[in-house]
Amino acid sequence: MSFTIFLGNLPTWVTAEDIQSWLMADNFVCDSIKVIRSPETQESKGFAFVEAPNAEEMQAIIKRFDRAPLDGKLLRANPAQPPRARNERREGPVNSERRTPAPAAGATADPGAASRTRSPRRGNAAAGGAKKQNAPKTAFAEELAKAL
Repeated sequence: MSFTIFLGNLPTWVTAEDIQSWLMADNFVCDSIKVIRSPETQESKGFAFVEAPNAEEMQAIIKRFDRAPLDGKLLRANPAQPPRARNERREGPVNSERRTPAPAAGATADPGAASRTRSPRRGNAAAGGAKKQNAPKTAFAEELAKAL
């Protein structure tokens, strides 16, 4: 069984050595520390994983560091979730929170909607307004305009 702790909301200057010294100052033991960094810049992404030797040590570290203040931030410490498979990360609708269920047949979602009319949006050609056409200024903008 894994006893990995997620340590989040870290300032970007924090290193594995800093975390190790904090743990040692409080007489905590850990097997490993991994500060997660951006592959492009090597700057910290603001979180790390700490591997504890047992459940008791894990709980003690979490209790000590969860909501501890550092550089005007409150740290987050909790048991790490197992990593998801790559194909699971991209599944599902992108904007699922914006979707609303369709009303049942014959039902009206807003009883007064039929009597009210909406004013047309500006620039909507279907509503009588003409869209303003701006000529692309660069070759990149022309290619982008073709793609859209």
